[in-house]
This record gives sequence, C-alpha cells and structure tokens, in this order.
Amino acid sequence: MNTATDVLVVGAGVVGLAHAVEALDRGLTVTVVERDSRAVGASIRNFGHACVTGQTGDLAELAHLARQRWLDLDGRAGLGARATGGLAVARHTTELAVLEELAAARPGEVALRTADEVRSELPGGGADDVVGGAALLADLRVDPRVTVARLAAWVDAQDGAEVRFGTAYFGFDGTRAHTSRGPIAAQRVIVCVGHDLDHLYPDLAEEHRVQRCALQMARAADPGAVVTPAVLTATSLLRYPAFAETTSAAALRTRMEADRPDLLDIDANVMFTQRPDGTLLIGDSHHTERTVAPFLDEAVTETLRAETARVLGVDRLRIIERWQGVYASSPLHPYLVAEPEERLSVRIVTSGVGMTIAHGLARRHFPN
Repeated sequence: MNTATDVLVVGAGVVGLAHAVEALDRGLTVTVVERDSRAVGASIRNFGHACVTGQTGDLAELAHLARQRWLDLDGRAGLGARATGGLAVARHTTELAVLEELAAARPGEVALRTADEVRSELPGGGADDVVGGAALLADLRVDPRVTVARLAAWVDAQDGAEVRFGTAYFGFDGTRAHTSRGPIAAQRVIVCVGHDLDHLYPDLAEEHRVQRCALQMARAADPGAVVTPAVLTATSLLRYPAFAETTSAAALRTRMEADRPDLLDIDANVMFTQRPDGTLLIGDSHHTERTVAPFLDEAVTETLRAETARVLGVDRLRIIERWQGVYASSPLHPYLVAEPEERLSVRIVTSGVGMTIAHGLARRHFPN
C-alpha cells in the first residue's frame, strides 16, 4: 500500500474517480480511499444516464466536457459507455411545444420525432396518446451497476495509482491524510464524498446548505424488447433546465398541476433506462432533508410503475427490485468547489447530474 502520493482522493464514486483520472492524466500519482468495500452510493443508484442535452449554460459546458471524457475512457478502460442518445416522449401538445421550442433553438442536439417514430422505440408501441417526441442526440448511457467498479479497477491498475477500499478518511493535517489504515503523506487532498460531506466537514455543509435528496427507484423485469435510448417524459421536461427554461414550460406546468398533481406531489421524474440484461431502471421521486428516513412508500413506487407502463404501452410491468437512491442537494448551486484549508479541496455535485458532469467538473476544476 502507498504511504505517500501526490494526490489523495477521498471517495470512489464517479466524482472521486473522475478526479483520480484527471490526476493521472496530469502525470501525478494518486491514491483513492473509500470507506466501503465497493461504491454503494449515488454513483450506482441512478439511471446511468448522462443527460447532456438537458443542461444549459455552465452545466452544459461541463456536460459536454464529461461526454468527451466518458467516450475517451470507454476506449481506454472498456466502461461500456454508449452514445445512445435520449428520447423525450410527448403525450400532450404542451409537452410537444416544449420540445419544438428547444429543437428550434438547438438543432444539432434535439431532433423532433413523429408519434410513429416514438412508438417504434417503445416495447408496447407506447401510450395511445403519444403525439410526438424528440431525440436528445448528445446523451450517453452507462450501466451504473458495473461502470463505476470498472473505472475503479482501471484506475487501480495504472502505474502510480491505487484504489484502497475499506479505508476511512479522518482528516488532513496539511502534510498527511489520516485514515483507518494509517497516515498517507499527500501533496493535495480532494474530498469527493457527496451527500456525506456533513460527516467530515459539517460547517462547510451547513454554509452551502447541503442536504440529502432521497429518491425512490425500482428495477422492472425485461419487457421483452430493446429500449435503446434513455426515455424521458413530461415530468423530465419540468426538471432539466434546457426544457424547463423554455417559454412553453409554463403552460406544461399549469396543465400538469391540473391533470397530474400525483406526480408533482412526489416531485417525480418519470424516466427509465434499460440495462444490458434487459431489465429497466425506473423512477424516480425526490424528497430532500438533512437526514432522510430509509423507508420506502409503496404508493410512490406504484405511481412510478404505473406511469412507466403507460408510457411503454404495456399492460403489466413487474417490479423485481426497489431501493432508495440518494445524492447531495443544495438550493444554492448544482455543484460545490471549495478550498476549506490549504492543499485541501472539496469537489461534490449538489444536484442529480453527477453522472452527467463529474468528468467535466474534474477537468475544469482540478485544484492547482
């Protein structure tokens, strides 16, 4: 085990590993410490969807940087990243208006699809009320259950790198990082612990109002057909800024408040992706507080399951697994870049776009 390193990264999720890759590409030695025996947090509890097209401004720039890195690393490390794009399904004219407005503004990234074209992508032919949709051409997909583990193994196999699981970080004295397996001399420590920031630096977490966003998600049995893109719906158009910032989004929200308050009440983002084994990752609801209860509400899961089945156009969708997703959330900003002490940096994503921007965040904000 390394006892000295140029860069010590705390956390072996996608943000921590992105910073480890950046360190290696800069010719630095790097050690990653992770308290668990494998990544079990936000990096594996998600859809595996890099929603590049759904971002605007600074987030869009980071997402495109990250997209390049995902594809580059796929060639180097065999991560299974796929440029499948996304598919936004419109089932009402208010939804289609949002997509038409965005397609006119971003013709290279958003391409309108007819109702028949949308239905051809969905196992049951889609809902009867599909009126059209849009292909989100820049979006990527990975399998969250395996991609982060593959990236960690690749980093660990590189010269000058080590990923040390089962090793808790206790703090940095300016020269050495103190861990449950002994001290490690480091020139720089980068803390990438996401929603657990308050366990290490509570004052920083409070200053930036970092809380935990808990999600209800589920995995459904193979519907019997291939679903190539990540599939988004009306609630997604209210969540991702590229859609939500259109002038047409106001009419969509008004209609959803009248027609689907059940989805807005659970702050739903009804979307799904298909894993290589054919099963569907579906979700999700959102609930934010400092410490979230671990209990899942079956009514929420049923709402998400039923709505997903309607979008797919299938009579039945069998749930085979449920879990609570989690990520760091802040009302102040979508990510946190901080230098609380000399040679100590904090880099966490404080919104639900970790898979989308992590590699861009590491590339742009790698500490000097």
